[in-house]
Amino acid sequence: MAEPPVEPAARAEELAVAYDALRPRMTRVAYAILGSRAEAEDVVADCWPRLVEADGREAVRDLSAWLTVAVARAATDVLRSARVRREEYVGPWLPEPFVGRPSDGLDDPVDRVTLDETVSYALAVVLESLSPAERTAWVLHDVFGLPFAEVAAVVGRTPAAVRQLASRARAHLSAQPGRFEVDRAAHEAVLHRFLAAAAGGDLAALLATLDPDVVLTSDGGGVVSAARRPVHGADRVARFLAGLVGKYVAAAGVQVDIELVHANGAPAIGLREDGVLTSLVLLTVVGDRATRVDLLRAPAKLAAAALVPRVRSAGEPRPAH
Repeated sequence: MAEPPVEPAARAEELAVAYDALRPRMTRVAYAILGSRAEAEDVVADCWPRLVEADGREAVRDLSAWLTVAVARAATDVLRSARVRREEYVGPWLPEPFVGRPSDGLDDPVDRVTLDETVSYALAVVLESLSPAERTAWVLHDVFGLPFAEVAAVVGRTPAAVRQLASRARAHLSAQPGRFEVDRAAHEAVLHRFLAAAAGGDLAALLATLDPDVVLTSDGGGVVSAARRPVHGADRVARFLAGLVGKYVAAAGVQVDIELVHANGAPAIGLREDGVLTSLVLLTVVGDRATRVDLLRAPAKLAAAALVPRVRSAGEPRPAH
């Protein structure tokens, strides 16, 4: 016996509830592909009217599968166009992190995305070295478990070709130091040592927190002061950081506050000037030393990473930019 038809209003409500429940995972999919929180949230929101339209033609039975494919396709399209903009970017480009205070309650499922290590900041940085097709294939198959046949539909390649893309991406990522399996307690211990040494102007103690081959990357977006090229080596990085701390100390009439935050679930350092977040310091830790220091200063990215931003619910109109 055929099921009775569902009233349109009831179906719309059912879809909206299911969409909002799946939104954290879909945001994680889009962010892993894009490395941009703002763009990831926009991609997921833009898939809502497409879902309603598709469901109006024929009921979507597996919402998770449908949304994963739709979000991944849209994110991959955005990434391809974003790559052109990133090539013209002034100075190094760093991903936008998900940021929250360690004391924040994580009652909202959206906030729990920040604790998911599959999109750790270290991983988000290294994913930038992959092609859009390699990145999407690896993220969807290795992280989110999609079969290669479904990944192929997203990327626009054959399943065999997608398998090769994922294999190349896997080999590249496996060659990276630490492979992102960072012990949380060790990360926090190094961060506290790093902060104490930098804030206290103790160059020797700061050097002891840095790997000899550490790389510092600073992203000012061409708007604020930042190193235009990566800084290599423990001595150069330590002296660069000491100079930066000195500028903050010498800033007259500005209230500078240091706070510990969570960036993609890992501890990081936030610097505020007169209450405004102006810098994020993110470490990649291997063993008991930092192998990367990422200094995010681009105002637009810091605004996008603002603590616990509100995310639009299903059906809510998109704000004008």
